[in-house]
This record gives sequence, structure tokens and C-alpha cells, in this order.
Amino acid sequence: MIRKIAAIALFATPFALSAQTTLPTTQYLPLELATKAAQATVQACAKEGYAVSVAVVARDGSTQVLLKQDLAGPHTGNSAQGKAFTSAAMGRDTAGLAEFISTNPANNGMHNMDSRLVIQGGGLPIKFNNVLVAGIGVGGAPNGALDAACAVEGLKAIGADV
Repeated sequence: MIRKIAAIALFATPFALSAQTTLPTTQYLPLELATKAAQATVQACAKEGYAVSVAVVARDGSTQVLLKQDLAGPHTGNSAQGKAFTSAAMGRDTAGLAEFISTNPANNGMHNMDSRLVIQGGGLPIKFNNVLVAGIGVGGAPNGALDAACAVEGLKAIGADV
């Protein structure tokens, strides 16, 4: 009798396991790629003569990488982190978000949703095959469009969507 029960349990186990709900998997940006993107971004800005800070923020809002060039201003680190956070949180570029808010007064409250948001050009979402995994932000170039142009080079360096 015990052998019979053991045999039934042995054969039924795979079916019981396959009936369980599979946990979701989360896509994320490995530290190695985050670092590579940040370094390529700093190099792109340096090539143009801009001393900047670059931040890569994970999808969950935590900072993975923060690089500050030697002569970058003291405010550039916070700016870069805020832009990266905003792109990771909102899943879009910060210049486009700023335009969206300025042309839709009903959305003006987005400025105050979270104190970490920086809604100025220079932040881009990091996506692979249209899946959001992180955000990258640059602070210190003469304007947000130039910050974003450097960030694009970081995205290209890791094969992210551009």
C-alpha cells in the first residue's frame, strides 16, 4: 500500500508543479551596462567640451551609477539623478515631458508629484525592444538638448533603443 501511494505521488508531482502560477520576471539593466552607458555619455560630452554629471537610475528609482567629471558644477549630480529618475519613473524623455506639461495646464501638478522629479531636457528612458529598464540623465551641458544628445551616445554604446 505504501509503495502504491509513493508511486502515485511520484507520478503526480510534475503535474502539480506545472499547475502552479509562474512568478513574473522583471527585466533590469545590469550594472556593467549601466556603467558602460554612463562612461560613453561622459566621453561624448567631454568630446564636445562639456563637463557634466551622468546618472543611471534603475526602473525602481535607485541610482545605479553616478559619474561627475572633474570640472562639472556642484549642482550637476543632483540634476542628472533627477532627470534619470524622471525618465525611469515616467518611461519617457524629460524634454518631451516638459513640453507635455507646458502645453497641457491640467498636468501642471506633475511638477509636484515627487520631489525627485526634474522635468527639464537631458533625461532619457533606457529601453531594450521597447521594454523600460532604467533611465539616464545628464546635467551640465549648456542646455537640455545637448545633455540629451550625449545621453543618446550612451544608449548607443549599450545597444539600447534610441
